[in-house]
Amino acid sequence: MSVMQSGTQMVKLKSGTKGLVRLFYLDEHRTCIRWRPSRKSEKAKIVIDSIYKVTEGRQSEIFHRHAEGNFDPSCCFTIYHGNHMELLDLITSNPEEARTWITGLKYLMAGISDEDSLAKRQRTHDHWVKQTFEEADKNGDGLLNIEEIHQLMHKLNVNLPRRKVRQMFQEADTDENQGTLNFEEFSVFYKMMSLRRDLYLLLLSYSDKKDHLTVEELAQFLKVEQKMNNVTPEYCLDIIQKFEVSEENKKQNVLGIEGFTNFMRSPACDIFNPLHCEVHQDMDQPLCNYFIASSHNTYLTGDQLLSQSRVEMYARVLQDGCRCIEVDCWDGPDGEPVVHHGYTLTSKILFRDVAETINKYAFIKNEFPVILSIENHCSIQQQKKIAQYMKEIFGDKLDLSSVVAGDSRQLPSPQNLKGKILVKGKKLPCSLGADAEEGEVSDEDSADEIEDDCKLNNGATERQVESFIRTKLESLIKESQIRDKEDPDSFTVRALLKATHGGLNVNLNRLAHRRRTVKLCRALSDLVVYTNSVAAQDIVDDGSTGNVLSFSETRAHQAVQQKAEQFMLYNQKQLTRVYPSAYRIDSSNFNPLPYWNVGCQLVALNYQSEGRVMQLNEAKFRVNGNCGYVLKPQQMCKGNVPLYISYCKCQAFQKVSSYEVVKTQERKIIDPFVEVEIIGLPVDCCKDQTRVVDDNGFNPVWEETLTFTVHMPEIALVRFLVWDHDPIGRDFVGQRTLAFSSLVPGYRHVYLEGLTEASIFVHIIINDIYGKNKQLIGLRGLFNKNPKHSSAETSGHCVRKRSIGDRILRRTASAPAKGRKKSKMGYLEATEIKDSASEPTDLKDKEGVVRRTSRSLQARPASMPVDKYLLVGLFWFTNVRLLMEMELLAWWVFSPHFQGRTTARSMFLETSVCKDQCRLSNRHKGGKSRSNSTQQS
Repeated sequence: MSVMQSGTQMVKLKSGTKGLVRLFYLDEHRTCIRWRPSRKSEKAKIVIDSIYKVTEGRQSEIFHRHAEGNFDPSCCFTIYHGNHMELLDLITSNPEEARTWITGLKYLMAGISDEDSLAKRQRTHDHWVKQTFEEADKNGDGLLNIEEIHQLMHKLNVNLPRRKVRQMFQEADTDENQGTLNFEEFSVFYKMMSLRRDLYLLLLSYSDKKDHLTVEELAQFLKVEQKMNNVTPEYCLDIIQKFEVSEENKKQNVLGIEGFTNFMRSPACDIFNPLHCEVHQDMDQPLCNYFIASSHNTYLTGDQLLSQSRVEMYARVLQDGCRCIEVDCWDGPDGEPVVHHGYTLTSKILFRDVAETINKYAFIKNEFPVILSIENHCSIQQQKKIAQYMKEIFGDKLDLSSVVAGDSRQLPSPQNLKGKILVKGKKLPCSLGADAEEGEVSDEDSADEIEDDCKLNNGATERQVESFIRTKLESLIKESQIRDKEDPDSFTVRALLKATHGGLNVNLNRLAHRRRTVKLCRALSDLVVYTNSVAAQDIVDDGSTGNVLSFSETRAHQAVQQKAEQFMLYNQKQLTRVYPSAYRIDSSNFNPLPYWNVGCQLVALNYQSEGRVMQLNEAKFRVNGNCGYVLKPQQMCKGNVPLYISYCKCQAFQKVSSYEVVKTQERKIIDPFVEVEIIGLPVDCCKDQTRVVDDNGFNPVWEETLTFTVHMPEIALVRFLVWDHDPIGRDFVGQRTLAFSSLVPGYRHVYLEGLTEASIFVHIIINDIYGKNKQLIGLRGLFNKNPKHSSAETSGHCVRKRSIGDRILRRTASAPAKGRKKSKMGYLEATEIKDSASEPTDLKDKEGVVRRTSRSLQARPASMPVDKYLLVGLFWFTNVRLLMEMELLAWWVFSPHFQGRTTARSMFLETSVCKDQCRLSNRHKGGKSRSNSTQQS
């Protein structure tokens, strides 16, 4: 580690150049590799967490291209990092230096993988605080004066009176060097600045206004607010010993504000259900009863035309939980089959290397089966080579003779197929004799879509064909820009704009190479057992078991529109795979929700493309230990499709209390607001947002209540987004997406992905509105703008009285959320639906409590006709209402050297908003009455 931190001069090898000599070094916190000189400054680094693997020798493509270079293999190594599997190829001056770096990097990677989430979060926080201190220390003397503190607070979006800042500064400045803060003193100051008002008041309300919680009071908090069962004194004592920083408090078995804050910030209070981190669902049902994480063109690192094909992509997606991967096989030189995207300029990799990588990484993270989707474009001779390699490399993993399905008419279960690799591909027809070594089978792939679309009519000219394809590509550009609006500079949109012209010409040339049938060898056909690939010309259940229908997204969309009921019934018995349109030459992704909603198991996405769709996919499959298999709701798995559904209503309240984010790159003061989106069935898709808080990205206070009704929570996703309001638009800040079923009741943190320490603090309550009283609701009622049961829902709203802080902080003209109608989203998110603003009326009920009237839902777009989406009514629904109160602040974890608790306490109690928040104290008083009062609230 010391050698790496001192730095080593190495050659950075790049394609097309002779290499650049740079000084590479490990930063003092051991969190990233940096190099200099570099024009990229801050970007010239690789975060250790992003490193996928380190390989020795000259194994990468760039090393192979520089074959003329006389490089000693023992001095060469490659770092694979990032979501797009970027490569950093390095050459040291001697083998010892290379060995030092390779060993050191692998040690750091192993430490990170073994580190628990609490330790990792603490390490990340400590690193951020240290980095913040160093950036504020302009002259590098290791000390910060009061003016540097003021500049830092402005940079961090902190808006406190200068009197308060000076008061905290003086209290933290305890050493002989008065007038400046060293790092330890700055940590104390930062803790005082970050003191969480909402958590402090919450502690007071359960501690009878003391500054600590006893074991009994902590247990009461866990039972009443966190909805935890079987809370024992031993469990509470363990929390105190683990999270309390004061040795005196530990001896007295009490939890002070610092310990309470540490506990609330820990993984124990994360919004994601910890039980869902492991496989917890029934894995003994047939394969068709599961959603299966699936990848399209798995080998590609980027677009479909020019990007690199890499075997490392198979290792990455398999370890990310993907269980269905695609291999496009083509004839290669010297009789060796290769994998690449046909008729394009994507690079080629050997099939044998792909098979060896799959064999190595298939079952590292979990043992549930992997489906190998073979797209066969090879000659008979090279098909035999493919079959030979799979038998040699996969061995017993291909042997399914011992697999028992239970019922011969059913597919086997993931549990029965543990450790097995299923080959999905074409199978020779049964009419062909058993002694036949080869035969003709139909040939379908994504190019069929382009060929069929280009047949406008028999007399279509080349110009008509070109115009048609160009129109298709332009529509996808617009769709991608809307879909990725949260990240307008995302990889997918950039690639599409670059590749459109080349893709047009390539796709036109592909038509000349198409064939309707291909020859298939017996050896490859025999490897296909439970996953026989069938053309999706029509949805026909012929009674056989083991067919996989393959649809392009275009044809699948037509099936959803025209044959929804038939499609759903088919998916109760067989597997269906949906893959992206051939026009998506940028490797962008379609919206998977419509196909999940009708029970399609294998919805294949481009894992190399970041953005909204992959975030939805990750949330979908994180529910079951990220094992790649998620059990479909029971009503999707069996039974006839009813005309009416039994309608059971639940109510979920989510109280969002805190958020903190700093735009670390631009470092500008932001005007944040939070948007919450429900994604699931069309009737459930909607979004709502808070007001804007001006000039505060450190501890904005929202105090908002957002209410959502969810008819089928089993398949719904919840998406939290933070935006920076701007007079001419909005800038995306961060997001986190979770399955509705993974939300945990109580006070929880929603950590924004990709942002250090930034989080939203929420309070979630889920109640059953009707309990066991079920209502029969007509099928079409789920699509009406104001269904008949809405009046019943409105009466069930539990909306709090607006507080002083609510009135103080609400903006006027620029406030985007006050009174906004919920946005009902279309089935295909092809257009952005704008919200319309109208101020709702607050009404008093019979008890005199102010309740906000229900916000009317925006009319469903014309692009989503009711009649064509009746599939929503095919299920037995549970209706859930989600209420979210955006209330308080952002925050950072306190370091263990907190001082000045009394001053900080008195400072925060001075504010009028804080006094208003003291109503919490009256909500929770003593034993059983406290619990009853909370439930009523």
